[in-house]
Amino acid sequence: MATSLVLVAVAILAYRSFNATGSQRLDQSSFYDAVTEGRVKEVTIVPDAIGFEIRGTLHSHDTSAKRFTTYVLADRNLTRILSEERVSVKAEAPRRGSVLRLLGPWIFLVIFGAVFVFFMRRMQQGGGQVLSLRRSRAKLSSPNGKITFKDVAGVEEAKQELQEVVEFLEEPDKFQNLGGKIPTGVLLMGPPGTGKTLLARAVAGEAGVPFFSVSGSDFVEMFVGIGASRVRDLFEQGRKNAPCIVFVDELDAVGRQRGAGVGGGHDEREQTLNQLLVELDGFESNDGVIVLAATNRPDVLDPALLRPGRFDRQIVVDRPDVHGREEIIRIHARKVPLNVDVELGLVARGTPGFSGAELANLVNEAALNAAGQCRETVTRADFEHAKDKGLMGSARRSLVVSEEERRAMAYHQAGHALLAHLLPEADPLHKVTILPRGRALGTTQQIPAEDRHTASRPY
Repeated sequence: MATSLVLVAVAILAYRSFNATGSQRLDQSSFYDAVTEGRVKEVTIVPDAIGFEIRGTLHSHDTSAKRFTTYVLADRNLTRILSEERVSVKAEAPRRGSVLRLLGPWIFLVIFGAVFVFFMRRMQQGGGQVLSLRRSRAKLSSPNGKITFKDVAGVEEAKQELQEVVEFLEEPDKFQNLGGKIPTGVLLMGPPGTGKTLLARAVAGEAGVPFFSVSGSDFVEMFVGIGASRVRDLFEQGRKNAPCIVFVDELDAVGRQRGAGVGGGHDEREQTLNQLLVELDGFESNDGVIVLAATNRPDVLDPALLRPGRFDRQIVVDRPDVHGREEIIRIHARKVPLNVDVELGLVARGTPGFSGAELANLVNEAALNAAGQCRETVTRADFEHAKDKGLMGSARRSLVVSEEERRAMAYHQAGHALLAHLLPEADPLHKVTILPRGRALGTTQQIPAEDRHTASRPY
């Protein structure tokens, strides 16, 4: 809007600058007649490339005088006529804008037309922007995705349950002939970084169908009705591309339990949730559209989302066990040159509780450390460095520790190591160090032989 006002102001000023002389405009014939009649006493001539701009005073028979301006094309007789009529002549240097002064009215019309067109386009774009707010922000991925179940490890039970979804997308008649109905929605629940989004992409890659991905926060806006419109648009796109998969990440952003909002529970987020509930299990059929959703907060979801007919299949995607961690590390280490001293099984044992994302970061940090040390392969020491950095932070080599404190820390860690060796059911000792990391001045690491889910009294 500000740009439009500036253009209008420029057009008005340009027109006024071209026409603000406040003098009478004469044509060439009238000027010559006034000269021969003796009504012109003095003139000022400003030449340019094609003629002369002439300014002067026009005297009338009643002794009144008016300023005038005229433009005369190049005429060799002009100076002779003015001399014969005893007109005082003054000359000024030519001005660059003289031609523009002639074209002033036309330039004004051109600028005015440009401003009009600009206004019309802005109005059209404004209407398009309002409509675009109501469109879904889902991203469509190619059906020929490269991510398959071979790229997912550590969640074998989840892969088996999702394999039924893949089979339905590939052979729907196999289930429909027996009266079976595939679940409308599948909810993936688990801690952050366990591979919920990766599993959804693998399902689409295995089935070879379009994959719409959108975040739960993309639905919620401050404008009333926008979120519900985006939900409708998302499912319309899904029905047009059926069979397909619609993946909603961070479902808790839009699927929180109703009744906790402002305005008596009828806020924008709850309207969006209501529309999502209708689309999942409403009057309109969604054949061929399978909705996958992921959340790490299933406890805050609205119960209506979890009832049969909506997200009736709930799959827990938990942190991997020791065998799953080893498989995940192998997947991420496929493109990493490993040294012969690297035992991926030992690395997996030393990372209990790590998620898939943390294991991917572990491999990446080990590769970066090896590159920083100018090594051609990633060694066991690189994995140890990456694990310690992830668990405790970077080494604080610049920390000033007195010799007495260092000796006391060595005695302390030696006590941990001695007990780990002597106690019968203690986990095997792995490493003892007094190198400060994070907020610890030293550490004693014990790696369990296998994952523990319970603890006995002697342990």
